[in-house]
Amino acid sequence: MSTAEQTPAPDAPLEAALREDIIALAHHAEYKRAAGTDALKLVQKRFGYVSDRHLSEVAALLEMTPAELDAVATFYNLIFRRPVGRHVILLCDSVACWVMGAGAARAQIRDRLGIKPGETTADGRFTLLPIVCLGHCDHAPAMMVDDDQHGNLNAATLDAILEQYR
Repeated sequence: MSTAEQTPAPDAPLEAALREDIIALAHHAEYKRAAGTDALKLVQKRFGYVSDRHLSEVAALLEMTPAELDAVATFYNLIFRRPVGRHVILLCDSVACWVMGAGAARAQIRDRLGIKPGETTADGRFTLLPIVCLGHCDHAPAMMVDDDQHGNLNAATLDAILEQYR
């Protein structure tokens, strides 16, 4: 990974290029505040999560209060307002996934990684988060790791999937 690709310190101010991208999003929206979710996604992609500092900076660019933008950020469960691991595991906890074995998958993740839902491994590699539905019910139980969807989880497939991200 080159220096330019490394994640900056979470307390670093928004870089000029990122600020310009957020302003461009706002310019294309009917109302600046309508760009809030997309702007937060850009910040999260760069820093891994949305810190209080960055939330305030984005709010100022969109002519919102930090509280207004925080309401947007906390509404969406895929905007992270605190640090997460390098890989985020979203384990579906819908009825279909529970019936098909999501509880066993959760227990296996707990045993293999030593974390429960809402926790991050000591090495910062994985964060486990429950999610209401991944829309992958025909392959339940299901999970996502980062942007990769995985279904038909069982003990063997789950171990192989986790190994891919080590």
